[in-house]
Amino acid sequence: MNAAATPSRGVLVTGASRGVGAAVARAFAARGDRVAVHHRGPSSTSLAEAVLDDLPGHGHLRVEGDLSDPTAVRSLADAAVTGLGRVDVLVNNAAMIVPPGSSGSRRGDHPLDATSYEDWVEVWQRTLATNLLGPANLTWCVARHMVDVPPAEGVPVGRVVNVGSRGAFRGEPDIPAYGASKAGLHAFGQSMAQHLGRHGIAVTSIAPGFIATEMAGYAMADEDAAEATRAQSPFHRVATPEEVAAAVVTLAAPGAEWASGAVVDFNGASHLR
Repeated sequence: MNAAATPSRGVLVTGASRGVGAAVARAFAARGDRVAVHHRGPSSTSLAEAVLDDLPGHGHLRVEGDLSDPTAVRSLADAAVTGLGRVDVLVNNAAMIVPPGSSGSRRGDHPLDATSYEDWVEVWQRTLATNLLGPANLTWCVARHMVDVPPAEGVPVGRVVNVGSRGAFRGEPDIPAYGASKAGLHAFGQSMAQHLGRHGIAVTSIAPGFIATEMAGYAMADEDAAEATRAQSPFHRVATPEEVAAAVVTLAAPGAEWASGAVVDFNGASHLR
């Protein structure tokens, strides 16, 4: 069954108020799906509302919640289910790179030899709580719902797509908590693929390199940095959010079930393994 013939699905996209998440929300809405646009809290409400207002089609909604808070995770999952009727696709996109630590970098560097123990512990706890435990908890809530509530005719039981990172394989010496959280997310996705397949739920992960978003702005901060970043790929550029979104939609397609368990490199040949 091709995408055009598939009935409208309910899609929950985390971190959808900007960047890749916003592009993913738009891509699903463009194919006729109903989207729950998730954002963390009040400071990003206006951004999430702008994304919501821009989505084509009907039946979309905004859901709010801090992924590092297990109670908030359950509440946002319930809100998505209530608003969409059923969540058929979960996209675990939201992630954080911590604020400045003892190294003084704007992107939250925490190299071991330049970070106090107190800052080190805080960085790791906050990063893992948002980037790994949050998606794990949300997947529990949504996957249980997928199992318990039958899908519409012609719609698969469920799809989960995790947005990981090239850094899980290449290493992140200055932001090791981020790299480790994404490696954990990849491993979690593979474990869930093996467990949830028996229920008809496919789980995949995508591992992008640099993307032209605010989150990766440090890599394009000046022309020297931008040139070094572009030069990592033989295409001599970074990915666009729309390219990542198109890949996510493809991995969530009804016909993509046999990709379950895959971690798809999506870095323009900037890192091969």
